[in-house]
Amino acid sequence: MALLEVCAGDIGSVKSASTGGAARVELCSALEVGGITPSDGFITEALKVGDVKVHVLIRPRNGDFLYDDDEIECMARDVKIARELGAHGVVIGALTPDGNVDMEACKHILRHADSMNVTFHRAFDLCRDPFKAIDEICSLGCNRILTSGQAPSAEAGVELLSKLNDYANSRLKILAGGGINPSNAAKIIQATGISEVHASARSKMPSKMQYRRDGVAMGAPDSDEYSRATTSAEIVKRIVESITI
Repeated sequence: MALLEVCAGDIGSVKSASTGGAARVELCSALEVGGITPSDGFITEALKVGDVKVHVLIRPRNGDFLYDDDEIECMARDVKIARELGAHGVVIGALTPDGNVDMEACKHILRHADSMNVTFHRAFDLCRDPFKAIDEICSLGCNRILTSGQAPSAEAGVELLSKLNDYANSRLKILAGGGINPSNAAKIIQATGISEVHASARSKMPSKMQYRRDGVAMGAPDSDEYSRATTSAEIVKRIVESITI
């Protein structure tokens, strides 16, 4: 049976993922830039939700996946903290300047992971040779790779996703992510043979603020402070239903 992982950027999203029937959440902050490591408080509260496994994104900043020594040390410490807080897994990734998996960096990042579940994130989609990368990621002891099949979306990447799944065989899971929704999740699973999909399953939520000051933005000049995207339990439920029929 296929399962759904939800990318959750706030505690409400974690609860919606659980209510909708997701098996796991990837906990992160700042989804608008692809996600960065969430706070200790967020991790702690997410673990109280129950009925859903919590994996923590370990990424110190947005941008590329080429990290210096200080950033690698930050990630190693964040893995240690996630483990000590009780997270079920971590999500990591680092690349060399020439587009290969940075094995030394990843080994250092994972030195405190112990028996935690480990996912290699979509840095994989920027690798030069995805099949070589699978071999290297397997040797790191990772349990899965989150990937769109090196395409703009998982739906567009089904051909490579299928080949990656065959190549990985039983060594690790291929977790398809990128544009997964209720209308395409089952099709992607059927076309590739994978058994795990990853989605944010978000919809826009209006603010409950009654007093509003127009013309003042906290981020980009055109940002809307009075609405935000958050995971919908209904969308999660629809994806889960579509992949379990």
